[in-house]
Parts: sequence; C-alpha cells; structure tokens
Amino acid sequence: MSETLLDVKGLRGGYGGKPVLQGIDLSVSKGEIVAVIGRNGVGKTTLMKALIGLVESTAGTIRLGSAELTGLAPFHRARLGVGYVPQGRDVFPRLSVRENLQVGESMRERISADVYKRIYSLFPILKERTRQQAGTLSGGQQQQLAIGRVLVGSPKLLLLDEPSEGIQPSIVQDIGRIITQLNRESGMTIMFVEQNLDMIKALAQRCYVMDKGRIVAHVTPQELEDRDAIRKYLAV
Repeated sequence: MSETLLDVKGLRGGYGGKPVLQGIDLSVSKGEIVAVIGRNGVGKTTLMKALIGLVESTAGTIRLGSAELTGLAPFHRARLGVGYVPQGRDVFPRLSVRENLQVGESMRERISADVYKRIYSLFPILKERTRQQAGTLSGGQQQQLAIGRVLVGSPKLLLLDEPSEGIQPSIVQDIGRIITQLNRESGMTIMFVEQNLDMIKALAQRCYVMDKGRIVAHVTPQELEDRDAIRKYLAV
C-alpha cells in the first residue's frame, strides 16, 4: 500500500467569515499526480490556498507526512515541503529571471548545489533569459519561471493552480511534459487544479471532483480515458 503524503480531513474555510470549503476529505499518496476538477466557483482555488495557509481553515486538519500543517503560517508550510504555484503565476515583474528564482531559496535553509542546473535543464528558456526582467516574459515563460522558483526549494508536494490558464497550447504541452518528468525522475508528488481537459488526461493519475465546497466524486484512472465522463464535471 502506498504511503500517504497529504492527508486532509474535514477541512473548512473561507473569506471574511463566508464559508467556502464545506468539509473537504482527501488524500494523496507519495509520488502521485492528482487533479482537482470542477466548474468555476466551486472552491478549488480556495482549497489550494487553504493547503498552503493563505486561507485560514476554521475546522479540520491538514497533514504532510508526519507533520501537522493546520494553523501554520505559509512560510512554515513551505519549509516543511509544500510548494505552491498560484493561479496567475505572481512572478516579481521588475526582478530578473535569476532574481525570481533566488526568491525560492527562502523555502529551504540549505539549497542543493545543483538545483539551478536542474531547473535550467527542465526550462532552458530560463537560462537563456536569466538577466531579463520577469515582467517582459510571455505568459508561458512566466509560468515556467513560477514553477522553477518553487522547485528551488525541492518541495515534497507541488501544488499547481490552473497551470495552463492563459498559455498557448505548445507551452501547455511543454509544461505538462516537464511535470510528468519531475514526477517520474524524482518521485515528486503533485496536486493540481485544472480545467483543460487535455492537460487533465495527460497528467492526472486520478481526480477529485469538487462542487459547492465539497468533494463529490472520485475519478479513477480508467474513467480518465472517457473524455465525456470528465467533461460532465467541468461543464458550466
């Protein structure tokens, strides 16, 4: 039986007293790639923010391996091994590519000596543009930078919120290929929110389906082969 890395039980939370998450239960095994899918506005981004600590949980527990994350500040969760790439990427536009990557060093007390070599091998464009201001990169290049910045900290769990949003299809394919490579070569556990059906099928080993702040279904690997089965959970 696979070792559980992320274990969430009864998670509730929201904004300004308004509840969004209505008791989330889910688990992700070490080395898995799991998608969270559902229509717009059902709480997927709120879930990701609650896992990293940007949305305060009002009930429930979040565990990463043996570590209890509930109540910890986001930077503590990052240092325990949670990497988060937000929707919209949030790179520092006036900093260079290299300076943006160096921000990721704060997630670990000690950084692997070959970490930049590894990131540049995954994202060659970042090596080409190392001195360029991040704000002048294309959307796809900024997404690669945002992922690279998180990888500097060598997270155990990588959280990606809508990694294909606003990116041209060829770059989406590149990012999908890199995520799969990361998982295959390093065993990194990945959980991502996505609406792009092709990316879901290409990456996810299974899916949780959200609706109205709850997990309402679980899509198995076999069901992932059925485009119509997944599409019905994404339909507006």
